[in-house]
Amino acid sequence: MTAEDTKVRYRIGDVTEQLGISADTLRYYEKIGLLPPIFRSTSGMRAYDGQDLSRLRFIQRAKAMNFSLAEIRQLLEMRADPRHARDEVRELTRRKLAEIDAHIQSLGKLRNELELLTNLCQRAEAGCPIIEGLDCHGEQRLKIE
Repeated sequence: MTAEDTKVRYRIGDVTEQLGISADTLRYYEKIGLLPPIFRSTSGMRAYDGQDLSRLRFIQRAKAMNFSLAEIRQLLEMRADPRHARDEVRELTRRKLAEIDAHIQSLGKLRNELELLTNLCQRAEAGCPIIEGLDCHGEQRLKIE
């Protein structure tokens, strides 16, 4: 018996239950190379080990931080040698932070616009400012800045 044979293995259903990832997502991650080829039993069933689960948790955490799958691929490559990849990881994270800051600013503007439309709607005697605001197709965006 080899060390590979004695490893704890998890069926795809166990992994989906433990991590809340669909079986389709697991297969997709393997297909696009975010996961290495998964061990298969003699009957062809996928069998995940602890390293696979660790990698999947890493992917989940990176996704929760809004990293794209392409960025996660880079992070996974850097994960193999984090000491030498530190500058690259820091730069990738700085870019992600800048994207998030821009998104927060955009959401702030959107929030203000929706708040203004809601207030206009409460005071409107005829028509619906919300529908009218959505209907303008950006031609006459409300001045809220």
